[in-house]
Amino acid sequence: MDKLLIRGGRELRGTVQISGAKNAALPQMCAALLTTERVTLLNVPRLRDIATMRQLLDNMGVKTQTHGERGGLTLCAANPISPEAPYELVKTMRASVLALGPLLARFGEATVSLPGGCAIGSRPVDQHIKGLQAMGADITVEHGYMIARLAAGQTRLRGARITTDMVTVTGTENLMMAATLAQGETILENAAQEPEIPDLADMLIKMGARIEGHGTSRIRIQGVEKLHGCEHQVVADRIEAGTFLCATAATGGDVYLKHGRADHLEAVIEKLRDAGATVTAVQDGIRIQSSGRLQAQSFRTTEYPGFPTDMQAQFMALNCVSSGTAKVTETIFENRFMHVNELVRLGAKIQIDGKVSVVEGVEKLSGATLMATDLRASAGLVIAGLMASGDTLVDRIYHLDRGYDQMEAKLQAIGADIERVK
Repeated sequence: MDKLLIRGGRELRGTVQISGAKNAALPQMCAALLTTERVTLLNVPRLRDIATMRQLLDNMGVKTQTHGERGGLTLCAANPISPEAPYELVKTMRASVLALGPLLARFGEATVSLPGGCAIGSRPVDQHIKGLQAMGADITVEHGYMIARLAAGQTRLRGARITTDMVTVTGTENLMMAATLAQGETILENAAQEPEIPDLADMLIKMGARIEGHGTSRIRIQGVEKLHGCEHQVVADRIEAGTFLCATAATGGDVYLKHGRADHLEAVIEKLRDAGATVTAVQDGIRIQSSGRLQAQSFRTTEYPGFPTDMQAQFMALNCVSSGTAKVTETIFENRFMHVNELVRLGAKIQIDGKVSVVEGVEKLSGATLMATDLRASAGLVIAGLMASGDTLVDRIYHLDRGYDQMEAKLQAIGADIERVK
């Protein structure tokens, strides 16, 4: 099993190219199920989750092919397609549930295993099921599978007004994709607003969908009879960009994040500026400059455009060596403080009280052997290792490979002493 060996204490300087967003590419790969024609995605990151989704689609009968140097991936879901997502492929990645809406919309049936993924807490699919039932689907859960069919007498899903009980990104994406081929109008209330939502909508519009309001809490979709192929470039990964911003702020230095989108990271950038880093939106990217000890910052995770839960571990690592005390409140997932015990092994001072972690900044951290517990926790531990004196060994980095494209190579290029070891 691969590990990362980090020799901390080095400033980061240079240029990092931000990859395409995993959380945008995965639903866009599933959107290829909505048409018989070829769909080409550009700027697709090279990640384990992308490989898993590709394997899942291949298993259904989708023809996939990588090409070119621009992260190109072509998908063609021409008939015949088997509308089933088995447990063996779904268990490692929650995003597999995104096949449910497109399969049901195009084929009138779908059998999709209940999803797995990181062990960061309950992420129920009941909102997906509720929305699709409102559109006329009969869905049962049997032996760990969601079995979906069109209601008797229906040849297509039908439009509906759907208000989810909670803001759900994958739920919004699943229902939006399903609604593109439904009969009539669908209105999604309480829709997620993350940048990956309008990026998916833009792709669907290129395919012939009629969508308005994407990027707001109210999305309106007029169903069409069929969609066609398209070419679409995946939006830059805001969480990868945010991770490199925190890494540079933590170690000190001067880094240009090529293709980074400052407008997608306003809550994180505001906290970094308050901490004392200089963050500037520049042409086609973001520049961060940091020197000296920063000021600890309290924050509360919430839905976009608030502070993202996927940046909580990375910013907490930064707080560990900042001046002062900060409260970190996690409101999205109940098990997302599992990295705290590992940070404490490095010498961090953190106390947990329910959904709140109180971080008291220390002068420095000391290297140790750590175990990653989930994707974003892994990134937080890497940042901590970059700050720590001595050697830090991060184990179980297969979590990291699910969401970061060649992270250690990018860090090496800007001055980090980090290597992958067996």
